[in-house]
Amino acid sequence: MAHLFQVGAGSGGMTVLDIVCRDSRITHVTLIEPDIYKPHNVIRHQFPSSAVGQRKADLAAVWLTERRPDLRVDLLPCDLLDPIHAAAIDIAVQACDLGICAADNEPAKFHFDTLMRRFKKPWTLGEVLSGGIGGFVHWFAAGGPCYGCVASFLRRSVNVDQSKPPDYSAPGGPAPETTIPASRASIEVIAALHAQITLQLLTQPADYAPGFTSLLLTLEKVPGIFDEAFRTHRFRIPRALDCLICREAMSPADLDRALDDALARLR
Repeated sequence: MAHLFQVGAGSGGMTVLDIVCRDSRITHVTLIEPDIYKPHNVIRHQFPSSAVGQRKADLAAVWLTERRPDLRVDLLPCDLLDPIHAAAIDIAVQACDLGICAADNEPAKFHFDTLMRRFKKPWTLGEVLSGGIGGFVHWFAAGGPCYGCVASFLRRSVNVDQSKPPDYSAPGGPAPETTIPASRASIEVIAALHAQITLQLLTQPADYAPGFTSLLLTLEKVPGIFDEAFRTHRFRIPRALDCLICREAMSPADLDRALDDALARLR
């Protein structure tokens, strides 16, 4: 009996949600998704063209309950960072057992991380790289590295194209859409891997140990970036003692400055 808290029901996020929620251990879902289903979403999404103009959150709820009539689905069709809804979001996170972040912009990922750490909840994150050349899946647990630790480490250690944001769930959303969108196939591969790691984390919430913090799967050979297609790279990333995001005894002003600094380094 588990309560899942998820942000994002775009092309990748909806695939993760669909797979994970087919597991009978998930009995309750709280979904944050403010976007409207648009014509350009159709080519890479489960929802039909007839659904254009409807809220993605409502479409996701119908999709899930048609497959799991016993599943409780609560919707928060709002921006994760909207202070008006902060109290309701806090209540949902406090009540959940694990989280999935399928947001495609850095402020949302950092904010999601802050929420999960505040309430000591495990969570996962999937990212499809620009053009669908590969993707990351990360998992996080209380006391481990935060998203800032992971993002900073990978920024220094992995040579991937950083000229465009990851294309994962919501083209045209808060982050600009990549000019080379990932294919449906690329999104499905990384989303399925994301779902598998999430379900394993659900099985072993206290002692999950897959041998990595972040997993990179390459899908194409790209000169100067990836030497081989279909190769996995495992990163064991420790918590950084000097991390400006998750180190102890930071004031709210310090956190604000740390977030601004982290976002500047990721641009």
